[in-house]
Amino acid sequence: MLDHIGLEVKDYEKSKAFYTAALAPLGYEMVMEWEGYAGFGAGGKPDFWINGGKAITPQLHVAFAAVDRAKVREFYAAAMAAGGTDNGPPGIRAMYHPTYYGAFVLDPDGHNIEAVCHAPE
Repeated sequence: MLDHIGLEVKDYEKSKAFYTAALAPLGYEMVMEWEGYAGFGAGGKPDFWINGGKAITPQLHVAFAAVDRAKVREFYAAAMAAGGTDNGPPGIRAMYHPTYYGAFVLDPDGHNIEAVCHAPE
């Protein structure tokens, strides 16, 4: 089980604004920040970190759990409004399993950020 994950980003302020907006529908907020690091999480515990520096190549894929399909759609809308790039709109991804409902957005550095709900609607 993972405790936390971190991404190095090229433009810290731009990425911080993107993740603040994109993750809000999933119940995430920035809970800690210092010296070019921002920790996002729910319930006061940061488990997703970004830090300024340079873009990572190749890009990474990070999937966040959503409590329902509506939250997946809200994530997608918020991420797109915050400057994300569409990498797969909300919908069923039956190739994974029949109730896999996800949305994919590229962040400012091209990382594939996903919100997914596994529950049937």
